[in-house]
Amino acid sequence: MEKVLKDLVLTNSDEIVRMWMSQVEKNQQGEFYQSISEEMLENTNREFVNVIFEGIKKGEIVKTPLDEFSERLINLGWPLTYLTDGMQVFRRSLVKFIIQRWDDLDFSQAEYVYELGDEYFSWVLEKVDEWVDPLINELVSEYSGSWENIVSLQRVALQELSAPLIPVMDNITIMPLIGTIDTERAKMVMESLLDGVIKHNAEVVLIDITGVPIVDTMVAHHIIQAAEAVRLIGSRCILVGIRPEIAQTIVNLGIDLGKFPTKSSLRKGFQTALELTNREIVEHHNQENEIENLIDSLDRSDNE
Repeated sequence: MEKVLKDLVLTNSDEIVRMWMSQVEKNQQGEFYQSISEEMLENTNREFVNVIFEGIKKGEIVKTPLDEFSERLINLGWPLTYLTDGMQVFRRSLVKFIIQRWDDLDFSQAEYVYELGDEYFSWVLEKVDEWVDPLINELVSEYSGSWENIVSLQRVALQELSAPLIPVMDNITIMPLIGTIDTERAKMVMESLLDGVIKHNAEVVLIDITGVPIVDTMVAHHIIQAAEAVRLIGSRCILVGIRPEIAQTIVNLGIDLGKFPTKSSLRKGFQTALELTNREIVEHHNQENEIENLIDSLDRSDNE
């Protein structure tokens, strides 16, 4: 009987797809779907239902199409509910179609046959579940796996960006910090700082906390630790970006930042870094400007 049932479904796949598409489109009225073009939505729906039928036809989980489809959905930002809702609609459409066509089925070669009104309905549900449930589980599993992988890669990328060390001049580097500094990030700042100082042969490191919204005892403690670690490997730290409210907080908390220089702006900190590396800023007058000034003075002399 199961072969007869599967042959019916596969032979009439176009009609089942139309039933499924009609019902799915009614359910796809949320805010997310309104931002998607009709062409993309229709193409994705058709690809989805093709993946489903491919699984039913093979009688086993076809991993490659499932993997590719799930990964593509995540890359496009489609929600997991698209898969779960779509599969439930497919289940209902399949059961409805089989019941409608039950009288047309040829069970002459079947070993046993359920008559209408007996246990045929529960048997149909059982068979449809056997086809659909593994696909649901695999789709959700692949989606979740791909999602976790992407989130993991994004987390690594964010960590790399959260504590960058930027060489701006020979022996001078800057580490701009933005956002909240917790224990995990502080550890990453320390590692990046020490590795960067050695890599760039930095004599002075400017730690810019302009983008750090709150500097409490814990944050100050982490910064002091980082500065002390840099000092131990032969370099110096300058803390820049001390806003008035942060200065007041540091004073109220009784935090001692006297072991290394602090400046209110990156510009002042950079000037100090130049002094510490025996350099200074020298104004250079453009020769063209000098020539223009000379011509202007000659013109004024002629007019006089």
